[in-house]
Amino acid sequence: MTSTQPLWNPSTQQIANTNLMRFVRDELQGHVPADVDYPSLQQWSVDNPNDFWPAIMRWGKVCFQGEYQQALSSAPNFMDNRWFSGITLNYAENLLSKADETLALVARMEDGSRRQMTYRQLNDEVAAVSAALKNLGVTAGDRVAGWLPNVPETVIAMLATASLGAIWSSCSPDFGSAGVIDRFGQITPKVLFACDGYFYNGKTIECYNKINEVLGEIESIGTVILVPTADLAINLDQNSKVKHYQDFIEPHRGVDLEYTQMPFDHPLFIMYSSGTTGKPKCIVHGSGGTLLQHIKEVSLHSDVSAGDTLFYYTTTGWAMWNWLVSGLSLGATLVLYDGSPFFPHDGTMMDIAQDEGINIFGTSAKYIASLEKAGVKPKETHNLSSLRSVLSTGSPLSHESFRYVYRDVKKDVCLSSISGGTDIISCFVLGCPTLPVWEGEIQCIGLGMAVECWDEHGVSVTQQKAELVCTKPFPSMPIGFWNDPDRSKFSAAYFEQFPNVWAHGDFAEITEHQGMIIHGRSDTILNPGGVRIGTAEIYRQVQKVPEVLDSLCIGQDWNDDVRVVLFVVLKDGEVLTDTLRNKIKKTIRAETTPRHVPSKIIAVADVPRTITGKLVELAVRNVVHHWPVVNTDALANPQSLSLFKDLPELRED
Repeated sequence: MTSTQPLWNPSTQQIANTNLMRFVRDELQGHVPADVDYPSLQQWSVDNPNDFWPAIMRWGKVCFQGEYQQALSSAPNFMDNRWFSGITLNYAENLLSKADETLALVARMEDGSRRQMTYRQLNDEVAAVSAALKNLGVTAGDRVAGWLPNVPETVIAMLATASLGAIWSSCSPDFGSAGVIDRFGQITPKVLFACDGYFYNGKTIECYNKINEVLGEIESIGTVILVPTADLAINLDQNSKVKHYQDFIEPHRGVDLEYTQMPFDHPLFIMYSSGTTGKPKCIVHGSGGTLLQHIKEVSLHSDVSAGDTLFYYTTTGWAMWNWLVSGLSLGATLVLYDGSPFFPHDGTMMDIAQDEGINIFGTSAKYIASLEKAGVKPKETHNLSSLRSVLSTGSPLSHESFRYVYRDVKKDVCLSSISGGTDIISCFVLGCPTLPVWEGEIQCIGLGMAVECWDEHGVSVTQQKAELVCTKPFPSMPIGFWNDPDRSKFSAAYFEQFPNVWAHGDFAEITEHQGMIIHGRSDTILNPGGVRIGTAEIYRQVQKVPEVLDSLCIGQDWNDDVRVVLFVVLKDGEVLTDTLRNKIKKTIRAETTPRHVPSKIIAVADVPRTITGKLVELAVRNVVHHWPVVNTDALANPQSLSLFKDLPELRED
């Protein structure tokens, strides 16, 4: 049962000292009262885009050239709206406006190594890589790809690419060569930054031998820059296209950093859909919209300022990596980590939070749930006095995880569940340092985002489950998909369900507190007896069962209906007896409805997740129904799919 009191409430002094309220006082005088409440501010920001977004430009001290008549040039078609026409800017220039001895990056790796880099050093490294890329003939609009772990060289290569007006795209090294080819092969990069290897869960994984496989399939790659992230002995004489990172940049050290000014909507990043239901979509994001949206979210919603230490546990293939790096625009210190979050022990990330004095700690809902299952109580073992905020995304954060954070991590912290995605490289709903935290709820709809929940008739509803939509344009809407010249695929992906309205594909609910609950992805909604059920509703209950480590739920077509099937991964030593099955069913039934109770509960050794940690219900559903599963390279553990094939329990009533 949801608590009738918030888990956390900021004090009057805390609220007054937030970036959000300073923004209101400094930038919105004459537009809203100085003591405006958040719902009123949010509605004003949606109704007045030509006042709100320029205020974000001023607040973030965005460096640009030229003039604009108005922020939004409206068009009848949602997809044709344009922002800040008439100006040019450079994303990298706005992230590297500082060039002093302040720490910009602290890099920690699973092997225990630690590096740090000041803003001055970062500027110098970006200048050298930018000049080296320019020497290779990289110009505005060219694609540069990174197949790299979360290390400083990845940030440097991205900023150098952006400084030239070229387009950056990255995948983490745990993608196999087929997954990389599926992604980079579509965008034909000119240069590839790749690593010799990486560390994960106590192992060193060599990557160099995969490079030739990629080069054999992607002919556009003229040069590979090998970044020695694992310091493996590699003979580069075997391939004339491969250059060592230091050899590549050394001739260009000491040059001045130059920035190519590009239109506001010039392509900056190409991101990829999960690719578990077909070839990954290549989602193109613009420079200005990404920058503005990230300034708003990192500064106002996450309360990050110059001098703060910001961390997000992420791979380089997840949108949260791009989000994290934009923290440089505010003068923050970024903590990068690459490796398993649970090696050499369950409290490794908490060690880093303590050692680096992290103020904002970002992670996934799965990580928080795993900490609780492992019995980790950082409040008793770590000094987290610097920690002000915990951010969680990737999947809905359960009620139990909310309670766990306040009980066992830190009592006085703003726990912000956030949701949006790769599609918009940002959030639709997220945290707010001036609002209370309610158990199981995302705090608020983002400023400037016209988010509603619509039923199947296109009627806006509250306090009931419906489709999450955005009814008005926003700056970080993607430019489109790569290789989609008439934008037909782009239109079909987001505007087919409700014409001229962005349908995000989330099954959600606006709460009485004007927050949000995400009940799951619309394409994984269960429909037993015609009643729509979000899988997250079931996962929240199963998480309460101590014998269960992980779970995955699907709908199986059965007797002209759909029945709910729950797969569970049990703790070592546990057995799925009838007693435990009944316990799981009783737990689900206690807080939901009889239709939520699974018809079948089956124990499996593992459940499939993407490389970014998201459950892959659709792939399991396809296996169960003997439908094809494509692009398994998007999965962290594709071998787990075999566990769901031809299960005898699924042939029984």
